[in-house]
Amino acid sequence: MSKMILGLNRSKVDDLVVNLNELLANYQVYYQSLRGLHWNIEGKSFFELHMKFEEFYTDTQEKVDLIAERILTLEGTPLHTFNDYEKNAKVPVGKNISDDVKAVELVVQSLTELLKIERNLLNKSDDANDEGTNAMMSDFIAEQEKTIWMMKAWLS
Repeated sequence: MSKMILGLNRSKVDDLVVNLNELLANYQVYYQSLRGLHWNIEGKSFFELHMKFEEFYTDTQEKVDLIAERILTLEGTPLHTFNDYEKNAKVPVGKNISDDVKAVELVVQSLTELLKIERNLLNKSDDANDEGTNAMMSDFIAEQEKTIWMMKAWLS
């Protein structure tokens, strides 16, 4: 069993890097959708959602950086081209959405997809004894579950 400098199993870490890059690609697509929602939202909810989407994309931009830096910490190479993001992303793409309900539904759908990837990473990072990735996924999951609850309450 080959160990890397952090004392983790190399093959398990290599698998984590693949999954972290998948997460990175999904976050990049989600980020761009949030920018579009921020720019294009219209209607009576404009002011509240315009600010909320800015809050979300700012947070997402920070998460993108955290994920990329975690990949580098694990001695991997983060994906960094739009082509790679398109090939690896599963989150829905929001294009020309100005309706408030459709916009919030896109956020819920995107976060639900991100949660699937993060929970998979949580299990794999636990198995690899990778506390750094594990803690990051736990933090992301807790925050996103709350955001989904709030967005679904807004939709009610």
